[in-house]
Amino acid sequence: MKFGEKLVKLRTEAGLKQTEVAEAIGISRRNYISYETEGRYPRKREIYYKLAEFFGCDVNYLLTEDEEFVVRATEQYGTGGKREAEKLVSQLVGMFAGGELSEEDRDAVMRALTEAYFECKADNKKYAQKKTVSSSNK
Repeated sequence: MKFGEKLVKLRTEAGLKQTEVAEAIGISRRNYISYETEGRYPRKREIYYKLAEFFGCDVNYLLTEDEEFVVRATEQYGTGGKREAEKLVSQLVGMFAGGELSEEDRDAVMRALTEAYFECKADNKKYAQKKTVSSSNK
């Protein structure tokens, strides 16, 4: 789910108007609408924290858009993979939230990172298995 979709969901579940949310976190209604409908992101990280506090949700819920990546890591590698995937996503949020990359470029970066992550995990798993087998043969 995209950032804007999450905001719409949180706001409608709370029964609030866009103006009410914007005023509560100290931004213009126009800026808030651009988050919900135009695919824009806050340039300042503090806005994410204000939104999370206002809606009573975890800031990571707002910061991450690629839950599929985290879910896939969890399915393949358990809770350790989930932790690593969440950490990776949170470290990259600053780059994505800065608004410097187009949505297409952000998606391409995320796809490349996802592929690289799972290739490395698979290689490490193979290496760990070989190491375990060779040490048990001694």
